[in-house]
Amino acid sequence: MSTDVDVVVVGGGPAGLSAAMRLRERGVSRVVVVEREKVAGGVPRHCVHPGFGMRDLHRLLSGPHYAETMVRRALARGVSLLSATTVTSCDEGGVNVTSARGTQRIDARAVILATGARERPRPARGVPGDRPAGVFTTGQLQQWTYLEGLPVGARALVVGAEHVSFSAILTLRHAGVATVALVTEHQRHQSVTGAGLVARTWGHAPVHSFTRVVEIIGRRRVEKVVLENLMTGRVWSETVDTVVFSGDWIPDHELARRCGIVMDPGTLGPASDALGRTSNANIYAAGNLLHPVESADVVSLWARDVADTVAAELLHRAEGTRPWVTLGIEKPVSWVWPNRIIVGHAPTRLRLHTESFTSARTLQLVSSGHVVAEQRLRRTTPNRSMNVASSFVDALGEASATIRLR
Repeated sequence: MSTDVDVVVVGGGPAGLSAAMRLRERGVSRVVVVEREKVAGGVPRHCVHPGFGMRDLHRLLSGPHYAETMVRRALARGVSLLSATTVTSCDEGGVNVTSARGTQRIDARAVILATGARERPRPARGVPGDRPAGVFTTGQLQQWTYLEGLPVGARALVVGAEHVSFSAILTLRHAGVATVALVTEHQRHQSVTGAGLVARTWGHAPVHSFTRVVEIIGRRRVEKVVLENLMTGRVWSETVDTVVFSGDWIPDHELARRCGIVMDPGTLGPASDALGRTSNANIYAAGNLLHPVESADVVSLWARDVADTVAAELLHRAEGTRPWVTLGIEKPVSWVWPNRIIVGHAPTRLRLHTESFTSARTLQLVSSGHVVAEQRLRRTTPNRSMNVASSFVDALGEASATIRLR
């Protein structure tokens, strides 16, 4: 069976639903969202804590309530939703999907990829040891606890100390599991100020800095975890039956790669400009697929900008082909987005990510070996992106193709 639409959005999370709604508001008639899960809404569906919707909906909601609200609003605006449907491939003319109904071709004038991001599981982190039950990512833990209502364990160790790591403590607490500690290879946690104190006082979970997991031991179930302090060399073990690998996000980019889109080596997502335009005509990217990872309401707002671009180029035939300049990086910067700049058009925002804690650093924009702009940075934190004034790239003008941030 074949279907012809104006825009197909791949991914029914906050970014995909927000983009679809915006397209309908801008007058695009036939908009279809394809979601591989049985229920749309994305990650917020299994994040029961509050804090969703402040920026985009101007309301404070729990994750499930936020997801339900986004789905309801999208359907009310005339967005078509195909759930339990997987996109197997895409091209500049549409997508191929498969579901219990069989295979299907959806021809579209434009495709928006909003497949999001995921945490790296244990195998991707190369943690040695046995392969027992009781090892989760935060997302798996939340689905296990909130959606399936399955028992988790009794004592847990959380690997990572990012925002989502402290969310894992809340989920473990809900499941009746005591958190023994959080461990991070960095010098301190990477969440908001006071998060470590809250974890110690409320969850009784200290944060062990400069600490890595050496080995997981257990036959059928996790029995203990061997840890090492990277500064002192001390090795010890914690008796636990559950290990949660949190954070260390990566874009869910397999489909984008199969589409033949040029990928950025820093973000590991599609290389794009500030408006989500990729290397392939008629294929756009939005949300945490572009750079992991921002909150649901932030990616929802940014997805509207992508939808505005798509609507303008479909309805008004705006010129979408302009010269691009690739924006490179030097350590300790680990990625920057947008990583492609349209000559003469500064992005509305510039986000960057560093791999280490830094303070009192100067960020330089270098073109053909010459520093064309500088900006003082007060502090950077790994696993947390930061804003750089968009005026920072105004100095490029008709710059050469060799541009780097250092």
